[in-house]
Amino acid sequence: MHAFFAPRSVAVVGASKKIHKAGHVIFKNFVENKMRGVFKGEIYPVNPHEEYILNCRCYPSLTRIPGELDLAVIVVPAKYVPKVMEEAAAKKVKTVVIISSGFGEVGNHELENQVVAIAKKAGIRVLGPNCLGVYNSKTGVDMLFLPETKVLTTGDEVVATPRPMPGNITIVTQSGAFGVASLDYLAGKQMGVSKFVSFGNKCDVNEAEMLNYLLYDEDTRVILLYVEDIKDGRKFFETAKEVTKKKPMVALKSGRTKAGARAAASHTGAMAGSDQIYDAVFTQTGVLRVKDMEEFFDTGKALAMQPPGRGRNIAILTDAGGPGIMATDECELRGLVVKRFSDETIHRFEKLKMEGKLPKFATNLNPVDVTGSATSEMFEVTAEILFQDLEINGVIVLGLHHTPSLQEDFVDRIAKIANEYDKPVVACDIGETEMALQTRWRFDKLGIPAYSSPEDAARAMNALVRYGLYLKKNGCLEGYIENFLKYKRNTATSQVRL
Repeated sequence: MHAFFAPRSVAVVGASKKIHKAGHVIFKNFVENKMRGVFKGEIYPVNPHEEYILNCRCYPSLTRIPGELDLAVIVVPAKYVPKVMEEAAAKKVKTVVIISSGFGEVGNHELENQVVAIAKKAGIRVLGPNCLGVYNSKTGVDMLFLPETKVLTTGDEVVATPRPMPGNITIVTQSGAFGVASLDYLAGKQMGVSKFVSFGNKCDVNEAEMLNYLLYDEDTRVILLYVEDIKDGRKFFETAKEVTKKKPMVALKSGRTKAGARAAASHTGAMAGSDQIYDAVFTQTGVLRVKDMEEFFDTGKALAMQPPGRGRNIAILTDAGGPGIMATDECELRGLVVKRFSDETIHRFEKLKMEGKLPKFATNLNPVDVTGSATSEMFEVTAEILFQDLEINGVIVLGLHHTPSLQEDFVDRIAKIANEYDKPVVACDIGETEMALQTRWRFDKLGIPAYSSPEDAARAMNALVRYGLYLKKNGCLEGYIENFLKYKRNTATSQVRL
């Protein structure tokens, strides 16, 4: 499996000089990453009609390439793929990624079975067909045939399919198009990605095998899984149970309705199955199922940045009453508890009022509303009390920037306090103007996931609590938190050195 992500040598069968061809884009990705010093392996274009492509000598077939081949990427029409597979078998290629479509997803099962038979006989592992392949930010493997930029009819060049910065989230997807859209979204949100894997028809390598590989991958901390069906349910069940004890997994399963299942069948040949069964499997294995794309990314972001919660008791700190109520409602609807603070904590807040450090009209029963008179100092002293309260398992901060006395440094103050504890914290600032974007960006930069609505923040906290309770049930919560905080400290230290 490792050869898919870090091959010592790769051949692109169907490499082309024509810039709009998928074979050109994929081969160019490898060439540019090698020039940048990211991809360390050897690269070979295969095309019987060309002598050189991008200054690299071209070979008429896989068998004419000198030396061993770890990986072959096939980008030729479906009818030619069996012949290329025979060449790969003769060349003793270890792994093959078939980008080409025109197989089981359009009813051409015979052709797909032929490919599988050749691969099985030769011991070749196959990803695809009908997929986008693999992207690895660390090794420079990039099989995405969608160019990073596009030239508009006006002549302007714009970013179209950006590659995200390196990070610790891995995307495993049955839909290549949704996967690429995910990369675009994460790049735009400045969230780092470790790996991207597109399965397509899953004629050989499936989710369970890939998840088992990612279980031991040091660069993957969170797994985002998009599926339309799962082929080997029992194997997935067994593997997912082991993975989720070490790494959180978020699943977006489409094909929930009859019409959606029909669409999935025509898309990747998927047999969607009973949605209730998928729900049960995800629940039993600790996989966090989400209902839509927004929650998919929001949950992954929270799990990548914050430790899981030890319990359901949540404190809400806000400078706006309405959004505080909205967050409270969403928490309670999701099964979280926003209960009245302990007498001791309430007394501490009352003391701050007497000392003039909080407005006398501030409410402090939960949520804590420091009102429109909020200052950075008020957020700081209030957050300190909430993190110190042993009955509170997580904190939601609604720091709406609009209040006149609140300065942007309240974000740094809260982050400094949060780093001294092992409770999860999420944040929210509502708005799409410059200050709101800057506030959320700063929270994210300091490791506190920030969202644009109180409900999104509450849902993110719920995911952290759900995962924490699953780990607690399986006796591995404290070990996970310890490892998470160690990783976070090491990452912060590395960034300071840079």
